[in-house]
Amino acid sequence: MKQTVLCIGELLIDFFCQQVETDLQHGKTFEKHAGGAPANVCATIVKLGGQAEFCGKVGADQFGQFLERTLIEAGVGVSHLVKDVQVPTTLAFVSRKKDGERDFQFFRGADEQLHRKDIALEKLIDYPICHFGSATALLSPPFCDVYREVFEESIQQQRFVSFDPNYRADLWPNRQEEFIEKCKLFIAKADFIKVSEEELLILTNEINRNKAIGKLHEMGANLIAVTLGSKGCILSNGKRIELISSIQINSIDSTGAGDAFVGAMLYQFSLLLKPKQIDFETLYQLVQFANYVGAIVCEKVGAIAALPTYDEVETRIR
Repeated sequence: MKQTVLCIGELLIDFFCQQVETDLQHGKTFEKHAGGAPANVCATIVKLGGQAEFCGKVGADQFGQFLERTLIEAGVGVSHLVKDVQVPTTLAFVSRKKDGERDFQFFRGADEQLHRKDIALEKLIDYPICHFGSATALLSPPFCDVYREVFEESIQQQRFVSFDPNYRADLWPNRQEEFIEKCKLFIAKADFIKVSEEELLILTNEINRNKAIGKLHEMGANLIAVTLGSKGCILSNGKRIELISSIQINSIDSTGAGDAFVGAMLYQFSLLLKPKQIDFETLYQLVQFANYVGAIVCEKVGAIAALPTYDEVETRIR
């Protein structure tokens, strides 16, 4: 029996500059896409055959309607999607400069304004698996307070809880230490934690990967997956640590690959009766599958549009 996964976080509009090697000042045309890591995770779960619900806030505007329609068309539940009649949908404009760095302009809107009164907390904790992987949720109240409250309630109710710090340097200028401190609560209590190689270094200030992973376990982390891009993923349960390789691909666009990895893991967890009690050999297989999903996403443009079906992944594995 499939368990429904709840993902809470931001849903926003990404405007990607269509000119290459330019900054936002000189960019002329932009293409609109649905954005937000938790939404990408939800879409991955559903595309693989699972069930997912999104919780967050958009504006009651044309962009908010576009985002709601995108989730519905992807098969994601929107019963906890809130629309704000006073604050517009959050927007982000992105381009790639000549040096390869990202030029980013963020217009924070409705996602920040998710209040406790907007949601029925008793309904949110009915979900057996809850994912906290928002890039914006820790930034400021009221959303950060609601985010933490739902997390704490999920822990108390012994739900299976997943956490992805989803660090974005553009969102935390001169606030990295604050980001680290806010993450510690989630790292200490979550059942499954996914971090990138960059996040591993930021959170532990340790260059040696194994020592850094050990520091996360010391913070209280249980199961850790460190994604390494084309190199695969390091899996650790505090007793055993393994590097699990991925497949060789022709990468076109890595946008959403990390979210696809998380979604693939949560999809597989949702099929298990007791996801907290998995042996390392089984976990190894789950990560191997998730590696494939994340890699396949990189072969196409667009986070949601590039998502594979379960059969497509199985065909590649064979």
